[in-house]
Amino acid sequence: MKIHTLSYTTTQGFSDNLPAMTSTQQLVLVFGASDFINQPAPFEALTAQYPKAIFMGCSSSGEILAGHIRDHSLVIALVEFESTTLRLAQVAIHNPSESRTIGRFLADNLAHDTLKGIFTLSDGLKVNGSELTQGFNDVVSAAISVTGGLAGDGERFVNTWVLKDGKPTSGIVTALGFYGNIQISHGFKGGWKPFGPAREVTRAENNVLYELAGKPALALYKTYLGEMAAGLPATGLRFPLALSRPGETKELVRTILAVDEATQSLTFAGDIPVGSQAQLMRANLEQLVEGAEDAALMCNADTDKTVLCIAISCVGRRMVMGADAEEEVEAVLDNLPENTTQIGFYSYGEISPFSKGNCDLHNQTMTLTTLYE
Repeated sequence: MKIHTLSYTTTQGFSDNLPAMTSTQQLVLVFGASDFINQPAPFEALTAQYPKAIFMGCSSSGEILAGHIRDHSLVIALVEFESTTLRLAQVAIHNPSESRTIGRFLADNLAHDTLKGIFTLSDGLKVNGSELTQGFNDVVSAAISVTGGLAGDGERFVNTWVLKDGKPTSGIVTALGFYGNIQISHGFKGGWKPFGPAREVTRAENNVLYELAGKPALALYKTYLGEMAAGLPATGLRFPLALSRPGETKELVRTILAVDEATQSLTFAGDIPVGSQAQLMRANLEQLVEGAEDAALMCNADTDKTVLCIAISCVGRRMVMGADAEEEVEAVLDNLPENTTQIGFYSYGEISPFSKGNCDLHNQTMTLTTLYE
C-alpha cells in the first residue's frame, strides 16, 4: 500500500503536485470544510487526475492531517492498494426515517464472501445514525467491522456534504467495502465523566427526546447549561448524555443536533430509548487526550508495514479542548506504528463496534480505523 497526502485551500491551491497513481485499486479520501460544496474546482482537478479512483469523503468540523488540525481546507489521502479490492455503494437520504433501510441497502450491495470491512460516511443532519448502524447490523456478520462517521458543519448545523461520484453533495450516505488481503482494526474511546443525577427517559420518539423523569427535556437541560443555554445547540456539545439500560454494562453517548422550543424537545444524532437512564457528562483536556490514547491502543496495529489511520473525532471534543485539540491527534500517532499516515475529520457522530461484533453510533469519542496490507 502506498499513501500520499496533501491539502488544499482556496488561497494557496494544492500543497503539492498531484502525483500519478498506477495501481488498479485507487482510493482518494477527502475531508473538508462544508463551504466547499460551492467550490467545485479542487474536486474537478482530482477527478480529472484520477479517473479510475474511488472517491470517498465528507464535510467536517475541522480537518485532521498527520498530527495537525486545519480549518477552511481540504485534506486528501491518495491510497494505492496492492492486494485489496475496493467496492463503493452510495444512496441518497431524504429523511431520518429511511436510515435503517439505507444501512441494509448499502450492506446488501457490498456483501461478499471476501468482505473484510466497511467504512461508511453519511450526511450529518438528515440521518438517524443509530438506525443506520442497525441497518448494517441486520445484514453484515459480526465478524465484519463497520466503522465511519457523520459529516460535520462546524458549530453551524446547517449543511453537510458527502462525496458522490467525486462531487460534494448533500443528502448522501456512502459505504466502501474492502476485500482480500487487508488487515483492518478499530478503536474508540471517549474520556467523558457523568455528573448529576441519572434520570429516566419517559418520553422520546426515535432520536427526539421530549421528557426526562416526566419533565420537559429542553427546560431541564437549560437549567444545567445556565448562561450557555443561549448558544444551543452548539453549546450542548460540551455536555452530552450518557444512556444506559438497567442491567446492561454498555453505555452509549448522545450529542445534540437541534432544539425545538415549541415542543421543549432535543434532537440527537441517534436514538434515545424510552426507559433508559440518561445522565449528563463533562470532560477536561487530560481526560479527552487519554481517551484518544486508549482508542489507538485498542487498534493493536503492531506492524512494520505502511498503515493508514482514519481518525474521526466528535466536534464536541474539539469545543472542550479548544486550541489544545491537536494534543489528541498527536496522542493517536504516538501510540500507533511509526509508519502510520493519519487523516480524518471532526464529526457529528462516530460509527464503530464497542470492541468486537456489531457496530454502534457513538458521540463524543475518538474513533479510529487502521488499515494495512
